[in-house]
Amino acid sequence: MRYMVLLRAAQPDTPPPADLMEAIAKLGQEATVAGALLDTAGLAPSASAARVRMAEGRLSVTDGPFTESKELISYALYDVRSKEEAVEWAARFMRLHRDLWEGWEGEAEVVKVLGPEDFAPPA
Repeated sequence: MRYMVLLRAAQPDTPPPADLMEAIAKLGQEATVAGALLDTAGLAPSASAARVRMAEGRLSVTDGPFTESKELISYALYDVRSKEEAVEWAARFMRLHRDLWEGWEGEAEVVKVLGPEDFAPPA
């Protein structure tokens, strides 16, 4: 099963500590070697984003920035056996931030990516 982990955090005033970045790279390598991590990347701030909306039959496009309490700053795509395994990878990532970047706050949303098995007719 594939799960997308979306990381949201307030824009920090300071760059991430070097030891945090090293620990994140090590965790990413571990997840890759385990066959769990498929892809990961940082995302640009919402100032460079757009929202495309359909409402009442009309299409509208709104350019960022979007006023939200937290920015969407990165994602990771995992292929794991269960939601619990995806949550554990996300929790490990979050613990690195807690332990290595004092005052950092954020959240990781773990969302199942639908696959063909989710649309198979009942047996």
